Amino acid sequence: MSKRGRTTGLVARTTVVDSALLEFTVNYEQTKHLAIGKSVHSDYISAGGHDWKIHCYPRGWVKANNGKYLSIYLYCREPVTTVRAIFKANVMGRHGKPSPIAATSSVFVYSSKDDILWHGWSRFVKRVDLEAKCVIEGRVTFLCHILVMRDDPIPVPPPKIGSHLNSLINGMDMDGTDVSFTTNGETFHAHRAVLAARSPVFRAKFFGPEAGATSSNIVLDDIEPATFKVLLKFMYTDALPGDDRVGRSPPIETFHHLLAAADKYALHRLKLICARKLGENVSLDSIATTLDLAETNSCLELKTKCIDLLAADKDFNKVVLTESFVLLGQKFPALIAELRERVEA
Repeated sequence: MSKRGRTTGLVARTTVVDSALLEFTVNYEQTKHLAIGKSVHSDYISAGGHDWKIHCYPRGWVKANNGKYLSIYLYCREPVTTVRAIFKANVMGRHGKPSPIAATSSVFVYSSKDDILWHGWSRFVKRVDLEAKCVIEGRVTFLCHILVMRDDPIPVPPPKIGSHLNSLINGMDMDGTDVSFTTNGETFHAHRAVLAARSPVFRAKFFGPEAGATSSNIVLDDIEPATFKVLLKFMYTDALPGDDRVGRSPPIETFHHLLAAADKYALHRLKLICARKLGENVSLDSIATTLDLAETNSCLELKTKCIDLLAADKDFNKVVLTESFVLLGQKFPALIAELRERVEA
């Protein structure tokens, strides 16, 4: 056994940090009758900060091969992290050079999370060929090259699809727009395909059975320009102002209007984002308004959040006697009954 120097280099974008060359000689005459699955092994050799050894199975590792092949495996002792190694194996011929009957190379991954810490080839070489060409004075010598690698990945920039799509609606690129919305005298240009991909309501409107009757300019009377601008940004980028921690987050009142718009256009994720934001900011002073919003827009998550808060409050009876709660009870009597049942449970 010997270790012959070290090499460094690049394999694609992976760096070889260390290598070891191991000559492993097996007394084949004494081991060729071992049972299938029984091995002889080399001493440990160090490469790349890990200890390695070769296991040789003279009659093979797999019983299904009926002892016709010699198997060879590379074992790594207790890797503390994931290790990638190139394992190259040859068998020496009778002229002192590697024989062409057995030469192979593969990349193997060893991890402390795996139960199996050896990799190799069950059919490394046919025993009949080995005995005819590579057994010298009853012995066989394997030439094994171990190259331990470190990943050096090609840097990939973060995705910019959000900013690219955002540029379609911020006035930089208006050529592809094919629909516009007007609200309170302000007009917004958009793309039918984008809106249809994001909202089943818009998909039915633009590409459903009555799509031909849809005007290229749609007047909206139930949403303010500031809210619709935020809604469009979300539909194009899946983000809201302030998500990048650069811009300012919309005021809490905007989320009231966004929740209604999200419900109208079946934007489920936006609806949940609004529910979470409103739930985080709800107080006993605003809880009636928030419950009204949740019930009106079928937002069970926000409704549950409010009811949980009320159920935990000791002054529940005082809260439900306020004017805002009286109005809420008149609008949604079943909601008040549900709330009382929960509190009295």
